[in-house]
Amino acid sequence: MSDQPLLDLSSSDAGDSLDLGGYAQRAYLEYALSVVKGRALPDVCDGLKPVQRRILYSMDRMGLGYSGNTAAKPVKSARVVGDVLGRFHPHGDQSAYDALVRLAQDFNQRYPLIDGQGNFGSRDGDGAAAMRYTEARLAKITGLLLDEIDMGTVDFMPNYDGSTEEPRQLPARLPFALLNGASGIAVGLATEIPSHNLREVADACVALVKNPRLADEDLFTLVPGPDYPGGGQIISSSADIQDAYRTGRGSLKVRARWKIEDLARGQWQMVVTELPPGVSAQKVLEEIEEITNPKVKTGKKALTQEQNQLKASMLAVLDGVRDESSKDAPVRLVFEPKTGKVPQQELITALLAHTSLETSAPINLTMVGLDGKPVQKSLRQMLEEWVEFRQTTITRRSQHRLAKVLERIHILEGRQLVLLNIDEVIAIIRAAEEPKAALIARFNLSERQAEDILEIRLRQLARLEAIKIEQELQELREEQGKLEDVLANPASLRRLMVKEIEADAKQFADARRTLIQAEKKAVAEVKVVDEPVTVVVSEKGWVRARQGHGHEAGSFAFKAGDGLYGTFECRTVDQLLVFGSNGRVYSVPVAQLPGGRGDGQPVTTLIELEAGTQILHYFAGPLQAQLLLAGSGGYGFLAAVENMVSRQKGGKAFVSLGEGETLCAPSCAAGTNGSQPLAPATHVACASAGGRILTFELSELKTMANGGRGLLLIDLEAKDQLAGAAAYTRSVRIAGLGRGGKEREETLEIRSLNNARAARARKGKAADLGFKPQAVTRVE
Repeated sequence: MSDQPLLDLSSSDAGDSLDLGGYAQRAYLEYALSVVKGRALPDVCDGLKPVQRRILYSMDRMGLGYSGNTAAKPVKSARVVGDVLGRFHPHGDQSAYDALVRLAQDFNQRYPLIDGQGNFGSRDGDGAAAMRYTEARLAKITGLLLDEIDMGTVDFMPNYDGSTEEPRQLPARLPFALLNGASGIAVGLATEIPSHNLREVADACVALVKNPRLADEDLFTLVPGPDYPGGGQIISSSADIQDAYRTGRGSLKVRARWKIEDLARGQWQMVVTELPPGVSAQKVLEEIEEITNPKVKTGKKALTQEQNQLKASMLAVLDGVRDESSKDAPVRLVFEPKTGKVPQQELITALLAHTSLETSAPINLTMVGLDGKPVQKSLRQMLEEWVEFRQTTITRRSQHRLAKVLERIHILEGRQLVLLNIDEVIAIIRAAEEPKAALIARFNLSERQAEDILEIRLRQLARLEAIKIEQELQELREEQGKLEDVLANPASLRRLMVKEIEADAKQFADARRTLIQAEKKAVAEVKVVDEPVTVVVSEKGWVRARQGHGHEAGSFAFKAGDGLYGTFECRTVDQLLVFGSNGRVYSVPVAQLPGGRGDGQPVTTLIELEAGTQILHYFAGPLQAQLLLAGSGGYGFLAAVENMVSRQKGGKAFVSLGEGETLCAPSCAAGTNGSQPLAPATHVACASAGGRILTFELSELKTMANGGRGLLLIDLEAKDQLAGAAAYTRSVRIAGLGRGGKEREETLEIRSLNNARAARARKGKAADLGFKPQAVTRVE
């Protein structure tokens, strides 16, 4: 950034210049701060965003709150929005109305702050009626935010045009940032604070006030997790919830709650009564429609095998679904099984795994703190900052009230003096030209006392009034003592805070709605019939699976210019592994491969290759099969097929290759040969491109479940590289190119292999093969 000073755009001097880069940086920073602090993030003190605070304050000034237990008459929402826009929030009327609507929605707010009358939308995404139709007033619980607003508890600031003032925060009597939560996206920051139960949060605040050093474990016992407006069940472990609370960021697994209703003749139905946060009945119905009536994906000519399998598995257990939600039952989704004999858990698992009935709920405790900075906080920091804010508001309230009490005592003491000398006072007032000065001089009164005496009504000079003054003075002096004790004694302040929190909690607390019970994530396993198949792979990467074993290689047809790479006799429950030039391993269930008729399907449509990656090798077999993996640099290791399987189409990085190295063909060390068990290999044979061969015992290698580079197999000469490595029991086949580029191969039996026997990582023995080795394979 330039060091030139930023000049005012309004300058009239033609010689002035403006550093555009500096101005843009300053302007964007101001915009970002405006969005972060003035629009998108809540305040830790009252849990409100500015527009929400302005709506509630404006409604309070309009007299739309409670007077004792009597609620005000609601007014049109348009009137509220107009007042908010005209006095505090000069933005779009629809954005202000949307904020008002959200404050009134009981499915979005755990404790709605506005009592709305009319159509305020639904959890299915239905919008609220226009503001000219709906009516609104403040809810009773909103008194916890506004009751102390005129008691000197918070600072006020000028509104946008300086015509009036608005509060910087509301004097919240409970931490609403946790009670109702918040959601928002700012510039470079976002927040996602879940709602919590009022009783639990109040208990946590009381515990922290009594013991600021309260252990985290005790705090998490008091606040075990979020309490969503729509209920549901949190299935994440308590450790995951606590980690999210400690760091201020995390993700919880939440699922719907349901019941099984028995019907006549052995039939039954599953009824969902509570949904996870952010999930509507309409969304679930749309997801089921998409599964049972799938559409062809963009760029595809037909449904994928995965879509067909998912459709078949869902229709095998589900007959129909209907939404019976009503005014009496906010959520009632009925799922009817295909038959009464369908296992209940099977239907439940299928729905949880493939729809939003089980989903993730994020936690991101980012908000504007006491210091005015937007920061991601832990649960403990949120509560501690609110407790500090509440102590400040109680102190300011007490100071404000004490000043009022002392002023009233001062006035009453003046009146009491007048009543004792009433005749003389009346005479002075009648006779003196300036009675105020005369009263001050005669009775040593203050100006305020003298003004009050001159303004007093005659009926207040009665005998009964003297008794009332004495009683009021006694009460005020008692209150003065209590207020001074609160201000002078921190322990008294804490006791008062605890008493008020407990009283508010007693009045507004309700039962927890969200069940917290750890469960395993629902995973729907597509049932695959275990039967023998032969996986056929072409040189250009077309794959297919033909039923049965024992097929002749010559019976397979290929596209022009293509040929056979290899066949793998395995079973439908096995996996096809695809090895890329970048060391990544991609996996495709054999059951998802296209049938044996035709040319098959390019394997690249079943996986997602990185740009510039080439497919080098294939293997199909059971999860328990063990492979020897090696790179041309001479390093290798053992790994099971199950260690290489990934649910991601992008595969997983598994083999670490050095610069310029390539991956050798994998060799099966243990597994099956079709339906027959393959004898476990006992040795490893390595062949270099320079014609050197080394054999050693398989036990010298490491099994690496997470992949890597492995151990040195053979000590290669400069410019030499490993052509291949195979695990074997009796013999191996070495293939390569002879003179004139002619393909050659030779099988080495156990006697020849024993001649090259040495310890791992030795140079091996030069072999007179007559051709340059390119691959080594096991022979049974």
